[in-house]
Amino acid sequence: MEESGELMETGESSKTVPTQTEAELEGKCDECADSQQLKVEIRTLSTLLTADQETQPDSAPAGPSPDRFSQHESDVIKTADNVGSSTATVKVLLMPEGHMMTMAFTIGLTSQDLKNHFANELRVPSDIIQITLNGQIVDDHQTLLGLGVQPHGTVQFEMSSLDPENYPIKPAKPQHAECIMPDVITVRVQTDINTFQDVVVEIERATLKKPFLGGYRHKVTKTEYHHAAVQTMPRRRPDRGVEMFSRDTQTVALKNQAQQCTSNTSTQMTKIGCYMSNMMDKLITPGTYVTADEFHGKRLKAVITIQTYFRRWQAKQLTAQLRLDKELHVAWAEEEERRKIEEKEEQIRAEYNRRMNPEKKEDFALLYSALEKWRQEEVERINASLSGAERKAALCALLEQETQLISSIGRHRIAAEERNREKAVQAFLNKCAAPKTWRAFDGMTTQMDTPQSIRAKELRDLYSSINLQYLSQEERLDVLLTLKHTVKEHDCKLTQQIVELIDREADLLMRGVKESNLEGLRKRISTLFLQYIKTPAFNPQAAPLLR
Repeated sequence: MEESGELMETGESSKTVPTQTEAELEGKCDECADSQQLKVEIRTLSTLLTADQETQPDSAPAGPSPDRFSQHESDVIKTADNVGSSTATVKVLLMPEGHMMTMAFTIGLTSQDLKNHFANELRVPSDIIQITLNGQIVDDHQTLLGLGVQPHGTVQFEMSSLDPENYPIKPAKPQHAECIMPDVITVRVQTDINTFQDVVVEIERATLKKPFLGGYRHKVTKTEYHHAAVQTMPRRRPDRGVEMFSRDTQTVALKNQAQQCTSNTSTQMTKIGCYMSNMMDKLITPGTYVTADEFHGKRLKAVITIQTYFRRWQAKQLTAQLRLDKELHVAWAEEEERRKIEEKEEQIRAEYNRRMNPEKKEDFALLYSALEKWRQEEVERINASLSGAERKAALCALLEQETQLISSIGRHRIAAEERNREKAVQAFLNKCAAPKTWRAFDGMTTQMDTPQSIRAKELRDLYSSINLQYLSQEERLDVLLTLKHTVKEHDCKLTQQIVELIDREADLLMRGVKESNLEGLRKRISTLFLQYIKTPAFNPQAAPLLR
């Protein structure tokens, strides 16, 4: 930098980016210096003129005026980047909370990309997010550029949830008090003696407190040059797919230091004037001399002995492991064989149960198929072995037997249909009485009983009570009285019929009529009460299930 002699250092880093003067930024960013980051992008003259025409349609044709741009300044402004990679300010209004979120996106992104981003931010699935622009739903494949958003322009969307009960649209973090400052500002800076650039600064409201890394200030013009890390977010290292470690964390520093300990000793012999006792002395005789070959031979023999015992132990471990593996394999094979036999028996039992107690259409189709196969086999046997009158008699007997079997299958089908109908009615009543459930953001399921679900639960319990068998006369009259008070809440033809039947059964019970003679009457009461439960006017919970 040529003016390095006139710059006063205020930090340690050497990378600098020119910004506005202290006086120009003082009125705009005093309250937001710790909570906002400035994102700088270069806007060319043509982009500025387009943006100016959009914001002021009634003004004069845009163009560099003589008092604003000189001819030389207009020639040195940089050309625009690729339009598809340009950014725009996107404002999203969260409905119905009314919170506003402002972010910068590339205008080449589609509406689905915006949904994926905000789904990650708001912790909701992307398929339940709906984005609208001017009251019209935006398709997932439409880009910001296709919606008419200009580079470095501003657009406002409305975002709502298709399932507001289970997935409401709320900001994941509490909203901070925003400073009164525009979302986009344009700064004209001088990069050289006669070179100027228009820099578009987008205000990004971030909660991260930026560390101050220093910078420089011009002594004459008082212009501040801050280091780039003050104005940009920290750079993330690219993920290479391989876990990397520093060499310093894998090695240790070694240090060699020699130590020499002093060891002093002395001897004393008998001499003139000094007597030393020899009572504790020992007589040491030299042993057999061992040569180097003998010593190494003894060591080799000891090594061979150790290796022999070790290899024996290793062989025993290997054979024990092989024996254990064999036992485990034999046990697994026996268990597998037993499992196959049990599965085969279970399949046979299930097939037998399907034939003896059919419940579904497939079971009855299986019975009819088996009956037809048996009939064909019997006809072939009769045709092959009999003739004349005997053949006709055998065919008549076969027809009679087939008719009885078909009649038996029909009775089973009627009974199965009755059981299935009862199961369907009970499932319908359970669905009506089920409480409202939804999943929270932490994965927990919450249940809530509404007045409609409580009403449906009471009707379900009452329906089960009137269908109970083997009740005493007092218990049956109590159930009928409860049913009468329940249906009399609404006055219509259906409830009048139910009340009339209830009074008739109560009168017959007081006269001592047998229960076997009251089955038809009780069946009519149960059927009419089920019709009462399925009426949405009497049971609002039944309306969604009857569509």
